[in-house]
Amino acid sequence: MHELSVTESILDIALEYAQKAGARQVTEINLVIGRLSSIVDDSVQFYWDIISQGTMCAGAKLNFERVPARIACLNCGNTYTLADDLTPCPVCQSERVKVIAGDDFHLDSIEINQ
Repeated sequence: MHELSVTESILDIALEYAQKAGARQVTEINLVIGRLSSIVDDSVQFYWDIISQGTMCAGAKLNFERVPARIACLNCGNTYTLADDLTPCPVCQSERVKVIAGDDFHLDSIEINQ
């Protein structure tokens, strides 16, 4: 259910920047979501279709870009990209790892008509 509050934040940000740019309509919103993020694309889209009604964002296309997770080994310093689930370091097999990218979520850009 946290996707509702996330989607509300996306709408607020898009409206703020679109209004500052003098937009008539927001046509696309580009979102970047890390592979380890718990954000579900379909849920965001579902809420978007409901809460954007009646705003200049109504009908805007949401584009979801999933970015891979990057992991750093705390033992040997190796960094690697996750192919599937969280795995030990492929160099030293240590499980002492830290996520350095891939748990993020942000609105990258919006496209507007003026």
